[in-house]
Amino acid sequence: MDWDKLRIFHAVAEAGSFTAAGKDLHLSQSAVSRQIAALEQDLSVALFHRHSRGLILTEPGERLRETAREVFAKLAMTEAQLSESRDRPSGHLTVTTTLAFGSIWLTPRLKEFNRLYPDISLTLLTSDATLDLAMREADVGIRMGVPTEPDLVRRHLMTIHSHIYAAPSYIAEHGKLERPADLARHRLIVYGLGPLASLSNPDWMIELSGDPETRKRIVLVSNNVYSMLQAVESGLGIASLPDYAVAEQTSLVRVLPEHNGPSFECYFVYAEEMRHSARVTVFRDYLQKQVANYRF
Repeated sequence: MDWDKLRIFHAVAEAGSFTAAGKDLHLSQSAVSRQIAALEQDLSVALFHRHSRGLILTEPGERLRETAREVFAKLAMTEAQLSESRDRPSGHLTVTTTLAFGSIWLTPRLKEFNRLYPDISLTLLTSDATLDLAMREADVGIRMGVPTEPDLVRRHLMTIHSHIYAAPSYIAEHGKLERPADLARHRLIVYGLGPLASLSNPDWMIELSGDPETRKRIVLVSNNVYSMLQAVESGLGIASLPDYAVAEQTSLVRVLPEHNGPSFECYFVYAEEMRHSARVTVFRDYLQKQVANYRF
């Protein structure tokens, strides 16, 4: 199989059109189309269905795309490993984690990492959806909850706890909470609709109140913790928040402090192929030092 044709096929399969792939490859649309036609002729199979709305991979095309993805992902890993020095780690590192953890806790600590390792450039992808590290959607991840993928190397970072928090302005307007039953008369902000909803148990405050009618007191359901934090700070209501989110600022007040919310384990994960990457090693070690000096 011709390597150049495979490279062009991979670009077309990922881009979904000859034109978009041509821009990425700095080739004309016609040149890309000719290379794909030649590859199909070499293999004696159609790789794409062509129609007015674009390109759709055939079944053989899907199989070839999966193989091409694996090949190019491994090549990218190998290139990075060969080009970096263990004495002075360099290159690019893409990190994925949840929106809240990445925005609130991790980002303020990247300046010091950059000072220590100026030759490593970072890309931070914050999303509560799980990216596929084996397919190189990111190099490393910080996951909330035990990773389920069997082919990932994982290192436990910390246990994250949560409690109920309110803004001083909210307490001044709506009164203090003295006991769990008081939750039934307060405005609640809960996490739901997102990938972490089952992990964070958004109903725990309702269960704590002992009154199913407390559900009617929900004024906001959000799919990310950061927006919940902003809503609580504005005085909209009270919410169960991870302690790290509140520890980064001092205005919020913990209410019903003797009652603990859900806790979950946080892991640093990466694909097996990245095990010997100096960039991954120094970033992992840096995070562990930061965690050791931080009370969650």
